[in-house]
Amino acid sequence: PVLAGHRRGADALKRTVRAAVALGVGELTVYAFSTENWTRPRAEVDGLMSMFADLIASETPELDEERVRMRFVGRREQLSEELQERMRWAERETAGNERMMLFIAFNYGGRAEILDAARRFEGGDEADFRNLLYAPEMGDPDLLIRTSGERRLSNFLLWQSAYAELVFSEALWPDFDREHLASALEEFDARQRRFGAR
Repeated sequence: PVLAGHRRGADALKRTVRAAVALGVGELTVYAFSTENWTRPRAEVDGLMSMFADLIASETPELDEERVRMRFVGRREQLSEELQERMRWAERETAGNERMMLFIAFNYGGRAEILDAARRFEGGDEADFRNLLYAPEMGDPDLLIRTSGERRLSNFLLWQSAYAELVFSEALWPDFDREHLASALEEFDARQRRFGAR
């Protein structure tokens, strides 16, 4: 039952990526597996890893056809070599695509990302620090969508989301679809962004 729920979540991920492409989103980051998810039961974690490896294999050719570029962000060294190779393969296959940039946060935590960058930081300015993040080329998100009625960031893109607009959707993630995404984008479009100014 737990893995069946995760499979529904994976279906929502596929729907959302395709909806984002169709709606003209230029860059999308999705949270697939957090650094905290390792505390789940071993069988569940193993099932997630296997499902994710299969998902990369099955979805990469279609995403490549849609001209979506894939990039995985997180602590890869803790993953199996097989899964790491699947990630590298997907990144190579889609490297030349420019229709949409898809970042997949896997074994990712916002605090972990900042801590990993801080360990390597030898001084400089904000741009120098940013270059040590998992994906320096990632733009600061304009919009962060939180599903399932939750009202928290859940350790996601803590550095990058400093000025992101937040939209909270009551839709459960497995039920999230193009209509929900379009609604969030409409809400975002209606806002006046200030970036800390009055």
